[in-house]
Amino acid sequence: MTGEDAVRSPWGMRLLPKRYFYGWNIAVAAALMGMVTAGVGYYGLAVFLKPLQEEHGWSNAAVSGATSIYFVMTGVWTALIGPQIDKYGPKRFQLIGFTLIAITAASVGYVTALWQLYAVYITLALGSGFASGVAINAIMGRWFVRRRAHGMSVSSTGVSLGGVILAPLGAALVERGGLALATPVLGALVLIVTLPIVLGVLVFDPREVGLLPDGDRTEEERLAKTPANSALGEATQRRRWTLKQAMRTVPFWAIIVAFALVLMAQTGFVIHQIAFLEERLGTASAAARALSITAFGSIVARLAMGLVADKMDKRWLTVGVFVVQALAVLLVLRVENEWATYLLILAFGSTIGNVYMMQSLLVSEIYGVVSFGTVFGIISMAGQMSSGLGPFAIGFLDDRTGSYTTSFTITACITLVAAVIVILARPLPPPPPEASASA
Repeated sequence: MTGEDAVRSPWGMRLLPKRYFYGWNIAVAAALMGMVTAGVGYYGLAVFLKPLQEEHGWSNAAVSGATSIYFVMTGVWTALIGPQIDKYGPKRFQLIGFTLIAITAASVGYVTALWQLYAVYITLALGSGFASGVAINAIMGRWFVRRRAHGMSVSSTGVSLGGVILAPLGAALVERGGLALATPVLGALVLIVTLPIVLGVLVFDPREVGLLPDGDRTEEERLAKTPANSALGEATQRRRWTLKQAMRTVPFWAIIVAFALVLMAQTGFVIHQIAFLEERLGTASAAARALSITAFGSIVARLAMGLVADKMDKRWLTVGVFVVQALAVLLVLRVENEWATYLLILAFGSTIGNVYMMQSLLVSEIYGVVSFGTVFGIISMAGQMSSGLGPFAIGFLDDRTGSYTTSFTITACITLVAAVIVILARPLPPPPPEASASA
């Protein structure tokens, strides 16, 4: 490491143990950031859903509409910020984003009109678009190449920890003091956890501090371990893509359509899960506990997937994840037993984190890391927009039918369609020498 690199090194590199690859510190830091942002901006929205209806007399569709706007606008901001992250790195955007998440999350408990809720959720979306998603995955894609699934299985575990830890915490705080107590506490946690990490631990690219991806010691060692003609070879991973070039490929559309469909179904179920299960299990606490089981299943399954995904065809792994998710939803609708319900929720949860992880892995494997933000930003936008449609559509159908049966059956069928489409996301051949040289 040069003297200049040492100056740029964050305090985390100076204080944390040096006996292992610093990339694992990055992965754990990303997990902690994901925990608080998902705990507020994903699972937290499910916790807020029913209290907002009860405290203000708003309909399911009205509150779900605000949630839908949140997901749509998060996608828009993610698409806009992706190319800027490729160019400038994520740090400045994350500092702004996490601050906005904290402030707007704290504000949810103090809205008095429906338009205020929509305004707060739109601003929350701006923070989420800047701080998480594309930013975190862009960092992880540069620190891990051959072991990318393993690294991302650790970093994305934070999303599920948000459900295991913050969802029940939020529910308990709501029961104790309503949204006016719960939301400021959750907002404060965002700042307490994320700002020290961004300022003192994160590094965008290992080469900025004299390191190499995967903990390799030399370029020769790295190249020897990664065949040049593979999807993880230097030519593919360092190739530059414009958005127009990516859009002319079949995998781009296979990924964008398949994940848009499955995220619409998945998010709709997650956001309405507490409301659906409260009717079956009897209390909000029991329903929130089921949400924690969902998140716990996601953690275990994602870590297990991380151990094997680097050596397997990620398309077929994704197909399996989609099929399990669809079957779990169909069965939970038809099984009334409490313990069977918990087991099926666990099965559903085992797929949640892996859906997001497989999306990132497919994009980074096919389109590399240099233009990851540009390509992933658009794909993520489509997923976020469809995620926004899911909660609203399910809330609308529930208001009309008085039951979640119809809407959840439809979303399960949509997930099975996505499983067929994602098969088309085959790796592309390595670029010709002139293309890789121009990168």
